[in-house]
Amino acid sequence: MCFALRYGVWKVRAPEPGAVNALVKSGYSPLGAMVLAARGLDTAAAARAAVRCDAPLPDPFCMTDMALAAGRVGLAMTRNEKIAVFGDYDVDGITATCLLADFLRRNGAEVVTYIPGRLEEGYGLNPLAIRTLHEQGVNLIVTVDCGITAIAEALLCRELGIDLVITDHHECKDSLPDAIAVVDPHRPDGGYPHKLLSGVGVAFKLAAALCGSQEQMLEDYADLVCLGTVADVMPLRDENRVFVARGLEKLKATRRPGIAALMREVGLVPENVNATAIGFTLAPRINAAGRMGKIDLAVELFLTDDPERAEILAKALCDLNRERQRVEAQIYQQAVSMLPQGDSPEAIVLADDGWHQGVVGIVASRLAEEYCCPVFLICLDGEHGKASSRSYGGFNLFAALTELSGLLEGFGGHELAAGFTIAREKIDEFRQAICRLAAAYYSDGAPRTVLDVDCEIPPELLTVKNIDSLRVLEPTGNGCPKPVLMMKNLRVERISMVGNGRHMRLRLAAGYEHLNAIFFSMDAQTASIEPGDIVDAAFSAQVNEFRGERTAQMTLLDLRPSCVAECSPDASGYRQLREGRASPADAARLLPDRAVLGHIWRYLAAAGPSISEDPVCLCRKIVRKSGAPLSLGQMLAALDIFADVGLIAVQRRHKAITITVLPAAGKADLHNSRTMQLLLRAKES
Repeated sequence: MCFALRYGVWKVRAPEPGAVNALVKSGYSPLGAMVLAARGLDTAAAARAAVRCDAPLPDPFCMTDMALAAGRVGLAMTRNEKIAVFGDYDVDGITATCLLADFLRRNGAEVVTYIPGRLEEGYGLNPLAIRTLHEQGVNLIVTVDCGITAIAEALLCRELGIDLVITDHHECKDSLPDAIAVVDPHRPDGGYPHKLLSGVGVAFKLAAALCGSQEQMLEDYADLVCLGTVADVMPLRDENRVFVARGLEKLKATRRPGIAALMREVGLVPENVNATAIGFTLAPRINAAGRMGKIDLAVELFLTDDPERAEILAKALCDLNRERQRVEAQIYQQAVSMLPQGDSPEAIVLADDGWHQGVVGIVASRLAEEYCCPVFLICLDGEHGKASSRSYGGFNLFAALTELSGLLEGFGGHELAAGFTIAREKIDEFRQAICRLAAAYYSDGAPRTVLDVDCEIPPELLTVKNIDSLRVLEPTGNGCPKPVLMMKNLRVERISMVGNGRHMRLRLAAGYEHLNAIFFSMDAQTASIEPGDIVDAAFSAQVNEFRGERTAQMTLLDLRPSCVAECSPDASGYRQLREGRASPADAARLLPDRAVLGHIWRYLAAAGPSISEDPVCLCRKIVRKSGAPLSLGQMLAALDIFADVGLIAVQRRHKAITITVLPAAGKADLHNSRTMQLLLRAKES
């Protein structure tokens, strides 16, 4: 069994016992108190402030330019001017467009909506859209979820005599567009207390400024704000908690025929709707409209008052999502067939003339997770291509594309997801260059995937009552995640497969306690476990209801073999060592003593002549064999020492390290190793 199936590092918090006791005394359950304390909420007041869902909302006019924005929109309503609400093609942009358009229409305004075609126009304001709206007699454009970088487009609006009000939630650049108002909580000259609103959240604030009552706005539109906030993965803190909590209540008895029809179509019981259901069930179907070039379906779904039309639209969206899944599967199979045979690549760069631009980003995400490397999929059109890319393990896409910008025609995005355009003739050169950058990034062997664990708990705390008590954290999601717990030294008693062989059910034992667990999309062979193994488990706790009986269950997130000694994934300073610039602290941390070198060599000699392992997996196996503590950095330094004097050959790749014990290996003076000398000199400097 390897070190862990899905995460290289489990970062386990340790709640302070005094804080746990104080929270228990204030009324929290023992398990709830441990989770809250582990998250730094060490007093009852701090815990209540963090999880409350009824905090007062800040005044919309605290946002810079809100008075200007509300004033200009209000003037347009008074003058009966034609207003265009200009949005974006994802769930956040669609809900923002529908919220503001519906509010303005209900208050007598003449409103048209415009969301650019993802494939034809791309993201944000563009000259074609502005000229089209001008021809339709639009006097005022109000953007939602876009516009903060529309410098040239704002000038075009001014030339055509169209007033522009921008509302957005993305980061501001050095210069702001020359508009009547630019409303964005990220403005550097703003003092709004909650920076991380969604696009629909900012649209809500504009409508609330016009309405004069945020409570009335929540009553009318909390469901739309909730959908956009969750789908755009905004942190569920502060104002966003209010939006989502109120919205979830509204969704359980929604008055919008379109939302009700969509929930029926997907089999979602309104009473069970939560943030997870929005993110994994509703949002993909709404997003399918933008991805597949039929955005009007989603807009009409939210705005229709006709239940029969809502049923037709909901079915159409679900059909469209199935078509998206079919296209996605086809692209995925094509991409996999194009991968080179042999070792896993450092980065995947593939191109094709027939790929769908709206879907390749999803495929890139899937490939990045499966092959543990950054992925770049390029949709070719003539002599040029448009790419979607996804990162893996912290590889900074934006920094890499900046470094290789000379090969690109244009690029944008951030460190985890980015896009670019490139000439067909430059793709091979780009592939070679990005693979070099990825190889350098992954060369130190340090784990790149981290699972944040709230706390280790004893088995007796996993009860139905304690699990129910964790509802105090709802709604959970980004910024307030579902609790992740951990238990050590569990014995695997029984393994069975369920769900047509797709999921693994386990019976685990800790002393006299017996625990039920489910590991989705996993089997015993992949997990390399069998009855009798002693494992550590990272999991979320849930209550399983079957035939009226409620029992505690672990939903496993990861497994790893238990170790009798500490196996630290810390490799800090190792890259500096390889570059000859290790500090004294680095050297002290990395320098393996005689005993450590002996443990590692004996394992290699017994397991050889050739070993290919994930570095952390190898480190963990050495610890299990020797019973002595070891850090990843020490192991990597020791391997370099052995390689320096000809005992082994080492080849590093980002997923694995291959070690060959050389046939002529015998006694060697490890002090002659370049790595050993670097460590000794650095330690003494």
